[in-house]
Amino acid sequence: MMDVMNGLYEVILERKNHPQEGSYTCYLFSQGLDKILKKCGEECSEVIIAAKNGDNTYTKEEICDLLYHLLVMMAQEGITPGEVQEILEARRQKIGNLKQFHVSDHNT
Repeated sequence: MMDVMNGLYEVILERKNHPQEGSYTCYLFSQGLDKILKKCGEECSEVIIAAKNGDNTYTKEEICDLLYHLLVMMAQEGITPGEVQEILEARRQKIGNLKQFHVSDHNT
């Protein structure tokens, strides 16, 4: 998967550094971070709705849309897939990664 993500990220960087007329990626960069983040939020919501509806075909397509927009955001912010991969790898290697939740005493 990382080969595909890295390849897509390289295409996105190419569009950022050498804009092409009619490119959706170039449009996003021209609109700035607020537009890119808005699209990330929209796509995230669409993933949630597709998953809730149990349509795996649609869910997979929406996941791809979300990943693409996240890669555009990463390129805008100078974050590389390698940096994210390092963090994910460190998390994968953790043992006992269960988060402890704060318990409230509702009687006080």
